[in-house]
Amino acid sequence: MNIQFKKNIPFFEGVSIEDITQSCSTPFYLYSQKIIKETYDDLRNALSSEIFFAVKANSNQAILRLIKNCGAGADVVSSGELQRVIHAGFDPSKIIFEGVGKSKEDIENAIQQNIRLINVESINELKCISNIGSETNKIINIGVRLNPDVDANTLDKISTGKKTDKFGISLDRLNEIITIAQSSNHINLIGLSCHIGSQINNISIFEKAFKIMKETAQLALSSGIILKHLDLGGGFAVNYEKDHNDFDILSIGKLVNSVFKDVPYRLSFEPGRYLVAKAGVIITKILTSKENGGINFLITDAGMNTLLRPAMYGAIHRIEPLNNLNEKHLCYTIAGPICESSDIISQDIQLPMQKEENYLAIHDVGAYGAVMASQYNSRELPTEILVNQNKFSVIHQKETISEIIKHDKIPNWL
Repeated sequence: MNIQFKKNIPFFEGVSIEDITQSCSTPFYLYSQKIIKETYDDLRNALSSEIFFAVKANSNQAILRLIKNCGAGADVVSSGELQRVIHAGFDPSKIIFEGVGKSKEDIENAIQQNIRLINVESINELKCISNIGSETNKIINIGVRLNPDVDANTLDKISTGKKTDKFGISLDRLNEIITIAQSSNHINLIGLSCHIGSQINNISIFEKAFKIMKETAQLALSSGIILKHLDLGGGFAVNYEKDHNDFDILSIGKLVNSVFKDVPYRLSFEPGRYLVAKAGVIITKILTSKENGGINFLITDAGMNTLLRPAMYGAIHRIEPLNNLNEKHLCYTIAGPICESSDIISQDIQLPMQKEENYLAIHDVGAYGAVMASQYNSRELPTEILVNQNKFSVIHQKETISEIIKHDKIPNWL
C-alpha cells in the first residue's frame, strides 16, 4: 500500500509514522487492518467459495483474529499453528490441517481438536491415521492432497504441484487411496485438495489444474466416495514491484463458475500471501552510509533477520524513503547489519540522497515477513503493530536480548 505524505510527514492509514517511531524503536512491522479486510472481501466476492487463510503467511494472533472476524477459516501446517488458530477463536469446523511431514503428535492434536479434516499427503500418513482411529475408536475426517503434476511456471523454491515436488500424492495412486479409505472403519474420506505453487500469474495454469481436479473428483464420486469438499489451493500472484496487484481475481472467479458448474461438493481456496502481503511494511532506520567499489551502500537496522525473502528467494521489495525532501538522487544498495554477504535488501535503486537516521519503508511484507524473522546475530525480533484508521496497537512486543537469554537453560553440569 502507499504511504501518504501530509506536509512531508509520512502517514500509514491515519497514523503518523513519526509518532510511532517516537514510541517504538526500529525496525518494526506495520500492518493495515483496512487493506486486509478489503482484500478478503474482494477475494470472497470474486470466488464465491470458502476461504481458508494459510496461517504460515502471517501467524500473529491479532492478524489471525482479524481474518477470523472477516469470516475466513484457517489452513494450518503444524501443531503450533493449530494452537494459534484455536487461541484466536477459529471454529474447529473451519480448520484444515495440511503438511507434508505431520508427526503422530500433530495428527493426534488435530483429531483431539475435532477439526474439519486432515489433508493426507502420503500413503503412510493415511495408514497412520487409520491406526490412530483404531486405537482411539474414532472415525476421522480426512481429505487427500493430490499432486496434479502441473508446472506453475514459478520459482522452483515455491513450486509444489509438479510430480518431482515433495508435496501431495500422485494422481495414479488415487485408486489405492480410495481402497485403503474404504477398507478402514476409522477413516471418512470427504475431501480432495491440491496446491500447485505460489506467485502464479497465468490463468491458464489454474484452468489446467482445476480441470484435472474436477476429473479426479468425478473419479472419486464414481468409486462411491461421498465427496463434500474440493480445495483448490492458493498461489494467486502478488506484484511486489507496484503498489497494487495486477492479478485478475475476477477471472479466477469466472473460471471457477465455468469449470465447476453444478458440482455436488463445496469449493474452497487457501490463500495466504495474497490476503496479507500488501498490508504490511517494515520501517527501518539508516544506521550509516558508505561507498565500496563504486557502490553506495545504505546500512539499515533491518536485515535478513527481519526480512529473509531477498536473501532466500532473490525477492524484490519496493523501498520508499520517508525523508524525501532532497532533490538529488543517487543509486543505492540497501544492506542490513547482519554478518553475511547475502544480507542485501535491494540493489541499485534510485532514491533521494539519504543520510544517517533517515527512515525507509520496505513494502509488501505482510506475508513471510515476521513469520520468517530470526534472532540471528542475537538480534531482537522486531515489534509488530496493527493500524486501524487513526489508531495503532502493538500486537507483538519486541523482546530485549536479556529477556531472550532467560529462555535459554544451562544444564547443571556446565
